[in-house]
Amino acid sequence: MAERSWSLGRALRGMFVKPVIDEETWDDLESALLTADFGPDITERLVDELREKVERFRTTDPKDLQRMLKETLEEHFAAFDTTLRLTERPAVVLVVGVNGVGKTTTIGKFANFLRRYGRQVVVGAADTFRAAAVDQLATWAERGGAAIVRPQHEGQDPASVAYQTVEFAQTTGTEIVLIDTAGRLHTKGGLMDELGKIRRVVEKQAPISEVLLVLDATTGQNGVMQAQAFLEHAGVTGLVLTKLDGSAKGGFVLAVQERTGIPVKLLGQGEGIADLTGFTPHVFVEALVG
Repeated sequence: MAERSWSLGRALRGMFVKPVIDEETWDDLESALLTADFGPDITERLVDELREKVERFRTTDPKDLQRMLKETLEEHFAAFDTTLRLTERPAVVLVVGVNGVGKTTTIGKFANFLRRYGRQVVVGAADTFRAAAVDQLATWAERGGAAIVRPQHEGQDPASVAYQTVEFAQTTGTEIVLIDTAGRLHTKGGLMDELGKIRRVVEKQAPISEVLLVLDATTGQNGVMQAQAFLEHAGVTGLVLTKLDGSAKGGFVLAVQERTGIPVKLLGQGEGIADLTGFTPHVFVEALVG
C-alpha cells in the first residue's frame, strides 16, 4: 500500500512530533480525519473517544495519542468481519454494482487474486444486456488467468448464463465461480428481479457464498446512494472499494462500513491486474496512520 495514496498519515506527521498535546493538536486531528473522508459524525466520535482516553491515562505525549488513534481505528474496523467466505466447492460469488464503478476490471483482478492462492476460477458473463461488457470481461478474465463462460447467443437470459457457469465449474472441478451481473436496466425493479432470478437459478445447483457490491471510493457518499437498491434487495454480504488511490481517502472505508453495516472485504488500489487486496484492519490502519 503506497504511502502516497493516503492523506491521513501525511496530515498527522507534524502533529505527533510536537512536545505536548494541546488544543491545536485536537483541531489538527479533526481536520486530518475530515480530509481523509471519515465524515463529520465518525470524526466527532473518534475525537471524543480519544480525548476521553488521553484524560483517563493522564498523558500529554503526542506519541501516546498516535498509538491510541491506531488502536481506536483498529477497534472500529475490527467490529466488521472482513473474511471472504469461499469454502464451498464450487464457491459461487455474485458481483453486483452500478455501471462505471469498475465492476468488470474488479472481477479480473479478483480472479488473479484467487489464482495467486492456487484456486481455479471461472467467470460467468451474465451481464448480457451490453454486448461490449462480455468482450471486456473476457479480456480481464484472461488477464486474471480464469476461464470464462459466455452467452451462447446475443440477449441470452442472464440466469441461464449463470446456470451454465456453475455447471461448468461442477463438471470441471473448478473451485471458484465469479458471476458478473448487470449494473443497469430500464427500471431498478427490473434489475433487482433479474438478480433475484439469478440467485434462485444458482441456488438450485450450489449455495451462493458471497454477494459482493463494488463501490467507487472516489464518489464517496454519492456512491453509497447509487448502490442503495443493491444494498436493500441483492443480499449483499461484502463490499469491494475500487479506485482507493490518488484523490480517494482511506476514511471512506470506515464510513461506508458504518453506514451500510456491511464489511469491506476487498480493496482496489490501482489499475494493474495485481492491484486488489483483501482488507486487513491492522495492516490498513498502519498504512493509514503511519
